[in-house]
This record gives sequence, C-alpha cells and structure tokens, in this order.
Amino acid sequence: MCYMDKEIELIKKKKLEELKKRYMNGDKKMDEENMPDKPIKVTDSDFDEHVKKYKHLVVDCWAPWCGPCHMISPVIEELASELRGKIVFGKLNVDENQLTASRFGIMSIPSLLVFKNGQLVDTIIGAMPKPILLKKLSPYIQ
Repeated sequence: MCYMDKEIELIKKKKLEELKKRYMNGDKKMDEENMPDKPIKVTDSDFDEHVKKYKHLVVDCWAPWCGPCHMISPVIEELASELRGKIVFGKLNVDENQLTASRFGIMSIPSLLVFKNGQLVDTIIGAMPKPILLKKLSPYIQ
C-alpha cells in the first residue's frame, strides 16, 4: 500500500467516525440532510410505514380531478422544501388509495392529515394560500 492509499484510508476512517458520532448524538443537521425536500408518494400499502418513520408528517389527500387540489399542490411543494427537516409532506391520491381515505373519513379534498409522533393531531380541509397554511402548521413545526 503506497503512502497515498494509507492517507486516503485514514481520511475515510476519520470521516466515518465523525458521522457515527454525529448520528449517535442526534445531530439535527444530519437528520435534515436525510429528510425529503419534496412531497413523498403515500399509498395504502406504505401509509403506516411513513407515519412511523417521520416525526412530523403532513399527508395531502387529493385527486387528479380536484381543482382546489391543484391549487394547493404548489404550496405543498414549496413548504416541503422550505420546512425540510421539520415536517415531511406526503401526497395520497384518494382515488387510488380508498382504504386510507376511508380509514380517516376523508369526505372533502384537499384534506391535510397532520401526524406528530405517529398520532393524527389535526386535519386541515380545503385549499388556502401559503401564509394561512403555514400559520395552521406552525404549532407542529419544531
């Protein structure tokens, strides 16, 4: 092994130790780096997995034929990016995932299901401008 190879191995080892230390100490920046910055697709089959995986999850229940759903969609996209590391946003097509829609009594869309630590803590119904939605979500932003 040449000098450069040894040096590279030492750097790799040191970096791995730093990452382990950050992870073990609950490094917030590291958590943020691993969080999605776009809404994730949520389905009947993986819904519970997403609810357990993310501390704060907002699921946008929508349908392709719904005009107000298309109005709020860009707002959800923006917030997913801006609130990365604080809240994860998901999108559930209610036409394709009727079991979950029924389970949560979705009668109007768009409806946002707000989960904190695996528990449903709020339901926000209807399309609204970004500032109003942000105000409604503010209690759940850490």
